[in-house]
Amino acid sequence: MMTMSLILSLAGVAFLAGFFDAIAGGGGLITLPALFLAGVPPLSAIATNKLQAASASVSATVAFARKGMIEWRTGRFLVLTAMVGGASGALLVSFVDKTMLTMIVPVLLLLVATYFVLAPKLTNEDGKQKISILLFSFIVAPALGFYDGVFGPGTGSFFMVAFVFLAGLGMIRAMSFTKLANASCNIGALMIFISKGMILWPLALAMAVASSLGAQLGARCAVRVGARLIKPMLVIMCCAMAAKLLMVEDNPLRLAVLNFIG
Repeated sequence: MMTMSLILSLAGVAFLAGFFDAIAGGGGLITLPALFLAGVPPLSAIATNKLQAASASVSATVAFARKGMIEWRTGRFLVLTAMVGGASGALLVSFVDKTMLTMIVPVLLLLVATYFVLAPKLTNEDGKQKISILLFSFIVAPALGFYDGVFGPGTGSFFMVAFVFLAGLGMIRAMSFTKLANASCNIGALMIFISKGMILWPLALAMAVASSLGAQLGARCAVRVGARLIKPMLVIMCCAMAAKLLMVEDNPLRLAVLNFIG
């Protein structure tokens, strides 16, 4: 039974998650555990969380668009392929081995954090491009979109490092494309969850509104402060997400480490 006080508490959590997610990603690892602790059934928690995540990512994208920072023409294929990837992941979520993901994703997140720590000074200027945005849209975006529909943690961070490292984008431009791609794969996955009727609407709507407001504030902070804020936030959130995933009791990587040191 969802009480008003519980809904308001979870909406407050969603506001905080939306703020952090707009800057560095990882909002889902704040809201999803909160939903589990509130006693929401796992599938409903994942579906309800996806609505607030989509709301936050769309809200952040709108904030960037209002500043004229979303390159709609360049990103038109990115929107479509990321959305298809997200929908495909949500459709096949029950067939994917999440044990392997819980082992691999923390390692990848730590590698992303290491990249941003050791990389040369990151600025808002574009760097050397290894692949075009068009090629990125058809190779990288659907794969990360699929991951977002299946599992999700770290999707925004993975998009960020891919846009910086592969597409050679500066931090703010990379973040703009990241928000566009993340919103698209969230919407794709959300459409599948809605069609399956798994969303707890009163709770989901309250969290969606709160996360949208948090995302607006986070996006404005990111635009105003720039790379000086984004880089440390990315490192912190990647490490926090990795630690959170490694703390899961049945995580095979955690068990292997404990056995090794024990």
